[in-house]
Amino acid sequence: MPRFYCPQPLSIGAQITLPESIAHHLHVLRLSIGEYITLFNGEGGEYVAALISLERKRALAELKTFSPREAELPYTLTLAQALPEASKMDWIIEKAVELGVSAIQPIAAQRCVVRLGEDRTARKLAHWQGILASASEQSGRNRLPHLSEPMELPRWLAQHDLHSRIILTPRAEQPLSSWARHHSPQPVALLIGPEGGFSEQEEKAALDQGAIPLSMGSRILRTETAGLAAVAALNAIWGEM
Repeated sequence: MPRFYCPQPLSIGAQITLPESIAHHLHVLRLSIGEYITLFNGEGGEYVAALISLERKRALAELKTFSPREAELPYTLTLAQALPEASKMDWIIEKAVELGVSAIQPIAAQRCVVRLGEDRTARKLAHWQGILASASEQSGRNRLPHLSEPMELPRWLAQHDLHSRIILTPRAEQPLSSWARHHSPQPVALLIGPEGGFSEQEEKAALDQGAIPLSMGSRILRTETAGLAAVAALNAIWGEM
């Protein structure tokens, strides 16, 4: 059954006008009146809806049933990813959502090639939000991960929360897998450097703020690989239930 993110109030029995983008997708899929789709608004659970009107740019659906089904991890994972070059961030966000991260924090670091001005930041956030919603549709998630505005590394490090902060660095003596096996599942923020890694000053600042230095083994991973590999490793060791 096709799944769609529908960012509006949903309730059983309601007849709703679907966003134009969904109506277009339904037309591409060649669905007909009376067929069923799944809708979710990111606030938890999902609805089965029947199509009661379908045009090229306009569609109406009636919400029939609700399921509280969730596909979230039992622990909070935040991916604090230094901005990579080109379109790598698109791929990182898509795969991070599929792997179950709860939040994505783009980080501006000294060695980042990409520099976002105010206008470009707004456009990028809108673009990334679309990728995030699409990845949630595809992966069966009913809650959208939180996407924050890009933040300078010192500002992010100065924030205080209940997450254990892990900075992945090839200079660390302890691997992430070893640390995870000796700690119970808990909220974690994974700090991933840009191409070329964090500078010595940035890494020291993170350690001074309590970040835990861990490695991904003897190989040096690319920025678009490291965070996703770390999330997958934590999922494998801590489990999903």
